[in-house]
Amino acid sequence: MSTILQRILDEKTNAVAELKKEEIKPNIRETYSLIDAIKKNAPIGIIAEIKRHSPSKGALDETVNPVKQAKQYEAAGAAAISILTDTPFFKGSFADIEVVRQSVHIPILCKDFIIDSVQIEKAKSVGADAILLIVAALTKEQLVHLFQVATENGLEVLVEVHDEAELQTAVDIGAELIGVNNRNLKTFEVSLEHTITIAKNPLARNIVLISESGMRDQEDVKVVQQAGAQGILVGETLMKASDIAAKIKELSLKESGDI
Repeated sequence: MSTILQRILDEKTNAVAELKKEEIKPNIRETYSLIDAIKKNAPIGIIAEIKRHSPSKGALDETVNPVKQAKQYEAAGAAAISILTDTPFFKGSFADIEVVRQSVHIPILCKDFIIDSVQIEKAKSVGADAILLIVAALTKEQLVHLFQVATENGLEVLVEVHDEAELQTAVDIGAELIGVNNRNLKTFEVSLEHTITIAKNPLARNIVLISESGMRDQEDVKVVQQAGAQGILVGETLMKASDIAAKIKELSLKESGDI
């Protein structure tokens, strides 16, 4: 039986083929460091995500204005912005990064299912500062190659893992920024235990650890921050928030005295 991840990857090959037909213009600009931004926003750096749609939850806000949303995130104190660029499953696009880049002055993470170097070239071209590479979606050889391509293009890489075997792989290729996806990409079930388990592993001591998915409130953030996460990636909760500034303030733990 095909998993959601496999269906996304199958569709991604079509998107890559279309990208290869484009003339991608080089973008020579100084990038913002996602790693530095996370470290500067202690006790927890928030990567706030623009996410119109989810394969598991359906529509979140398909009419969102990405520039307006990004500006609200930045004004509220987000360390960085994540933008989903997958169209078939998440209703995003590279154009979202392009317009947001002109409007904010914090790092932008291109969040996609990257399987080919042309996607990295496109991400750099539209103004991304970092990309996501998912260990579960790539062979070791692909991961090494794409990590190298991103680094050579001046982009930081958030390497996403889900278990300790994938953590070993990420560390082996030299990843300094590792995200733990609390959502199983095969079943889409969410558990913060994934972050807790990874954070306990000695391999996680010298990296910047990001907890992804499942951050609903301050209590969830405290759990992963106390486990060892230095940042969180939040999409659905912020997309559904009636008061973005208040929600980011809550999740940032800035007012919490017992972290």
